Amino acid sequence: MAEQTAPPRARPFDLFAVNAYWPGLSFMWNSLHLLILPAVLLGFVDNARKNTALGMLTFVGLIIALLVQPLSGALSDAWPSRYGRRRPLLILGTLADLIFLYLIATASNLGTLAVGYIGLQFTSNIAHGPAQGLMHDRVPLSQMGVASGVKNFLDMAGMVISALVVGRMITSENPNPVPAISVVAALMVVGLLVTVFGVREAASNSRGVDFKAGVRQVFHIDLRANTNYWRLVWSRFLFLFGVYGIQAFAQYFVSDKLQPENAVKLTGDLMAAIVLSLLAFSILAGYLADRVGRKPLHVVAAILVAIGSLLMMTAATPTAVLVFGSIVGAGIGLFITANWALANDLAPAGEAGKFLGLTNLATAGASAASRLAGPGIDALNAWRPGAFLGYAALFSVGAALALLSLIALRRVPDRKHAPAAQPAA
Repeated sequence: MAEQTAPPRARPFDLFAVNAYWPGLSFMWNSLHLLILPAVLLGFVDNARKNTALGMLTFVGLIIALLVQPLSGALSDAWPSRYGRRRPLLILGTLADLIFLYLIATASNLGTLAVGYIGLQFTSNIAHGPAQGLMHDRVPLSQMGVASGVKNFLDMAGMVISALVVGRMITSENPNPVPAISVVAALMVVGLLVTVFGVREAASNSRGVDFKAGVRQVFHIDLRANTNYWRLVWSRFLFLFGVYGIQAFAQYFVSDKLQPENAVKLTGDLMAAIVLSLLAFSILAGYLADRVGRKPLHVVAAILVAIGSLLMMTAATPTAVLVFGSIVGAGIGLFITANWALANDLAPAGEAGKFLGLTNLATAGASAASRLAGPGIDALNAWRPGAFLGYAALFSVGAALALLSLIALRRVPDRKHAPAAQPAA
């Protein structure tokens, strides 16, 4: 393992460059999971099994993400290259993404669509793991809250744009994904170029990577040595489980309960409302996390998500859906910034790629597990047609899990970093 030194204070451009990859990535997955896949799948499966098909397909893909991302992050901790530890795998994964995006765009049957989606989960997470390590490598702890805010701002900007743009490029009657996926591919390449050429990464003099040893190292979990980190991961899993369930089946909820003229567009508008609120509160959280600490923001986040989720059960108009969705978005915004800052606080020096990649046990794990709700939603909806009991259960569970995440976090110490002292005049 190469010896790590504390990074110098990051300039504004440095904060942007280490996070420039995220807008394209969030644009891609937000478009695929919330808009493109639900619309395209309706051409391959019948209406009564739509939640089940969407849930099972995305579950498999997200399990792959759960395994690949921490492994690629750990391998990047010791990747030998004159161009640095992180960027070679970032380039490799992103270029491979383009192949599977093409398969999704041109799929004429469910099998091809599944191969494209599952392959994309594999290649995208080869890049995702190392990309997460860049911020820990290049940003000092005293700026980690602000850097996390920048990351989430760019993440959410990608989500807002995807919700508004892709929601208008695809309709329920004409779910042609080619134009939207062309935009996805272009944004991924632009983000890659900014990060690769904008981040100053020293040559890695590691002796190389032992793949088998890397696998054992990544998935060997020493709970005693890093107890607080695993408590954080478990808390993150609980919070995101409910949130991702709501997001995953949003288009079918909107279509079934509100029956709008264009369910894809209204779902895109809902996601935009959630993300705009999320964006504003993630910026606020980036400022507050370095001043009041990380855990108080977690408490407020859980309460907002619980309230918004319960209100969504009562939504009967597009306006109500957008308003209640904004409350959920505010809670998510506070959570993701504060939680990511706390994860960076707790990640051991020299192993940031591995440990931040392991947060994906919670992120992708929660996203994958939430997809298993699909068959239950279909079954409850069929039990009492028109009552939409499946969606009511979805929102109730989401509210309960947001609050339960606070119990899991209660023994994790907060780490507040005061702003760096200014030199005397």
